[in-house]
Amino acid sequence: MIVVAAVLCAALMALNSQLPNGVGNLGSLWQTVLPWSGLGVAVLLLLAAVRRSALAAAAVLVPALVWTVLFAPALVDKRAGGGDLTVVSHNVNEENPDPRRTARALAASGADVLAVEELASRAQETYRHELAAAYPYAEVRGGVGLWSKYPLQAVEPVEIMPWTRALRATVQTPKGPVAVYAAHLASVRVHPAAGFTTARRNEAAAKLAEAVRAERLPRIVVLGDLNGSVDDSALDALTGPLRSAQREAGAGFGFTWPASFPVVRIDQILVKGITPRSAWTLPDTGSDHLPVAATLRL
Repeated sequence: MIVVAAVLCAALMALNSQLPNGVGNLGSLWQTVLPWSGLGVAVLLLLAAVRRSALAAAAVLVPALVWTVLFAPALVDKRAGGGDLTVVSHNVNEENPDPRRTARALAASGADVLAVEELASRAQETYRHELAAAYPYAEVRGGVGLWSKYPLQAVEPVEIMPWTRALRATVQTPKGPVAVYAAHLASVRVHPAAGFTTARRNEAAAKLAEAVRAERLPRIVVLGDLNGSVDDSALDALTGPLRSAQREAGAGFGFTWPASFPVVRIDQILVKGITPRSAWTLPDTGSDHLPVAATLRL
């Protein structure tokens, strides 16, 4: 039984990108929690030790090797110095009981550009007031906002849902213009009957991907709560042409949700035509998500 479970575990990890989403979007769900498959390997190793079976132990080495190949690079600290632009993205939680605390934490981050998602209308003035001193340029569309130390131009909403959940702006940095997208894709849920409900998120991701593909500026940054990991193949249209700052220049998995005990990374910083130099998560601000940050070389 342990040998069969080990072979199945290895196959599910190695072939994760090929898993179908026909039934309950289980492929996307598995890809979202894929780093935690290592726990299954650990359990199998423990069972093999209890059984004192050399054959079982040898079989468990196969999924252990697959996990190592897939995720060992994420555990290496790839952060480096330098960079021209520091960005932060944060889902601040529409139900946040203390938006002032969150706004002050963002102001203290030292970022050049802040992307804020799930910004409640009643809290917008709080954020404007707390961020004004450090960020003279600000634009809010619906529940998404950008605050910047550099001028913002050509700001416009990106129609990814019936209400505004994304915007695009040109940030006029000292190194030249950068197209910045701030987005909050539709939420997902895990339901016993419906499975992993991702249809609206996937539709929003496809529309955002279309806007990014049509972008004329060569340097692009996509910031936001994508409600999915970069391993989720359902988001390939968006994430495929872009590069993850965390994956290229981070340390560890950079899990962001829930803030009290993060188990998945659904908040992303993606780039094109730009080199990530360092990526990290910021401490808890009172939201249910952790902020994500990156320093980029333009």
